[in-house]
Amino acid sequence: MVAMMVVVGLAGASGPASAAKFLVVGGGSTTGVYYQVALNVCKIVNKTLKSKGYNCIGRPALGSVFNINAIKRGLLNFGVAQSDRNWQAYNGKADWKKKGPVKELRSVFSAHPETVLLATRADTGIKKVADLRGKRVNIGNPGSGQRGNATDVLKIYGIDRKKDIKAEGLQQGEASRSLVDKKIDAFFYTVGNPWGGGLEIANSTDLRIVPVNSAGIKKLVAANPFYVMTVIKGGIYKGVSKDVPTYAVKATFVSSSKQDPNVVYDVVKAVFGNLDKFKASHAAFKFLTPKAMLGGLSAPFHKGAMRYYKEVGLK
Repeated sequence: MVAMMVVVGLAGASGPASAAKFLVVGGGSTTGVYYQVALNVCKIVNKTLKSKGYNCIGRPALGSVFNINAIKRGLLNFGVAQSDRNWQAYNGKADWKKKGPVKELRSVFSAHPETVLLATRADTGIKKVADLRGKRVNIGNPGSGQRGNATDVLKIYGIDRKKDIKAEGLQQGEASRSLVDKKIDAFFYTVGNPWGGGLEIANSTDLRIVPVNSAGIKKLVAANPFYVMTVIKGGIYKGVSKDVPTYAVKATFVSSSKQDPNVVYDVVKAVFGNLDKFKASHAAFKFLTPKAMLGGLSAPFHKGAMRYYKEVGLK
């Protein structure tokens, strides 16, 4: 029902999403950073390309899988998706194993790195992933990249999500409230840092972030170029004073090969031409560079994006 409501909302907002200069960009939860990517790309597009008749709307959505499928169906012009989901969709893996590859999926640029974050409260006694057994844990709503990451982590640590934990499929805003209200014991979330929702949780309860860095995780990262080992820096969130090791994906801005190359070119030129403004729009974007924004992309570049990158010497 929730997915249907979002689809209707997107379609209703856009008219036909293929309309040349009326653009709809799918983000994620309103409390997450994907939504900030969608919103701030559209702010730049609307301000920079107003004279060319562009009207760009950034929408909350259910995450990576949803956004990619919505792009395929023509409900979105652009969307934000995790780099691992980007690769899986293009190659027909994971959620697309039965449906087949999304060969029209195209990369536009990368945004911020996103850590796989496992959050809990101090009173749960959860200090390592193995301590999740018997606990109520949110693994993310269906259609989100975080559910895939959570499932991978649990499998690597030998935890059966159907037998060993009480798995919840909440959207992140509800999961955050549930942790504070002691309705769940922990949640997985794949997110850029600092994350506003995490800052709020840390001010409301005794937040703890659990390391996700076993030998199995490191093997997973080594085998997949869209993953990197990283840390969640100590001091970002109240009560979390030390660096917490984990792994990360990249947030990628994607579209379809069916999207007008001139539109994609205009959007990329607007964002890269105003990169300082984009970086200043959210703390997670602070360290972006043009070169880094062309990395971690596992579907082919859209030809409209490639045209711009070649013009400015990035490709």
